[in-house]
Amino acid sequence: MTVELKMLALGVVLGLVQIVLASHAASVQRGYLWTASSRDEAMPALTGVAGRLARALQNFVETFPLFAAAVLTAHVAATHSWMTEWGVQLYFWGRVAYLTLYAAGVFLLRSLTWNAATFGIALVLLSLI
Repeated sequence: MTVELKMLALGVVLGLVQIVLASHAASVQRGYLWTASSRDEAMPALTGVAGRLARALQNFVETFPLFAAAVLTAHVAATHSWMTEWGVQLYFWGRVAYLTLYAAGVFLLRSLTWNAATFGIALVLLSLI
């Protein structure tokens, strides 16, 4: 398996970890009865770590399909280079750092890691040219 596909698989694992973390943080804040309910009534927005984990997950959900499409396109095109290897690693490790920094409430550095992860997607796409 190529580095690119390994990092794509690790990205799926990261997404699952984020779902579990955000879900449990919301359950702690709102209570497990709420978690088990049908959740029909409106609830106030999550705050603190729970809110940050929910927003980090939403951001991951927005970027991961683009990453997956870029990696799979490069794979189908048999494009494998330093750009694809660096790109997938920048994306994955940038997303790990982003999650950690966002959960901790770190200002600015979190945004820089988002930029690094996004640049990783751009590198994979640039390798196709």
